[in-house]
Amino acid sequence: MMNPATQPTELTGLPILSSQNQGWENILVEQFQHPPGEGNCHCSDEHTICLSLAPRPVRLLQVKGGKTYTGLYGKGHISITPARMPLFARWDAEDQYLQIRIASRFIQNVARETIDVNLDQLELLPEFRIRDPHLESIGLLLLAELKHESLGGKLYIESLANVLAVHLLRQYAAASSRPSIYEGGLPQRQVLQVLEYINEYLHQDIKLADLAALIGISQFHFSHLFKQSIGTTPYQYLLQQRIERAKQLLKQTDQSIMDIALMCGFNSHSHLSKQFRQLTGMTPKTYRDR
Repeated sequence: MMNPATQPTELTGLPILSSQNQGWENILVEQFQHPPGEGNCHCSDEHTICLSLAPRPVRLLQVKGGKTYTGLYGKGHISITPARMPLFARWDAEDQYLQIRIASRFIQNVARETIDVNLDQLELLPEFRIRDPHLESIGLLLLAELKHESLGGKLYIESLANVLAVHLLRQYAAASSRPSIYEGGLPQRQVLQVLEYINEYLHQDIKLADLAALIGISQFHFSHLFKQSIGTTPYQYLLQQRIERAKQLLKQTDQSIMDIALMCGFNSHSHLSKQFRQLTGMTPKTYRDR
């Protein structure tokens, strides 16, 4: 889990929600709500993305990278502060926002695996009050996972972190270059290797990094090629297989639903029930009774 190297600041204070203790790697996601005020922030090892959740626009002054911006921030507005760049902010009304910190070393690793560029020249650019529907969508998906205590699992969080990193590199890096995309999907031998691994370790916490390492490619390229080959993302396929395993156990055994949940890689009875209902339209108990 990432331990943010951040100076104490009035800007952050205590979050309403935080992924700090949820075991998320390379990314820290926190939801904040502040009364009017001001403060400084300086993150030495993470890039910071702030997504406004304010129900009413808030007048905000920001100073960073030698530039000053003053304007109204409303729901969906985004600011980006690169690592090692001090930030001062002042706001005149209650503010609500989602803060995402993504490790700079993780961004560098993704860049090394996905683009052909001199990493010494790679620099994330500061941004004020931008609209980016794709970035906003990623942020809201992370917020949903935060509220449900990572219901989707670590593989899903890793997938979102990789998508976020690639999007930042594509859109907001000074030496940006579009990541190369390999076409045609994975060779059949590698597809079978990955599917067998998922089937064998279905009950465990499977990580995207584990699957990519099986065939020796980056997590970003693995996700893209896997979807080309199977027609669904690694996370969606894993979830489908866990539900299928649960169906078998519900029909063929007298195990409790709680035990079946754990045997299929879910962390609780409610976790299994929620996902089972979404995919089948019924609860595990109803499925068993039928």
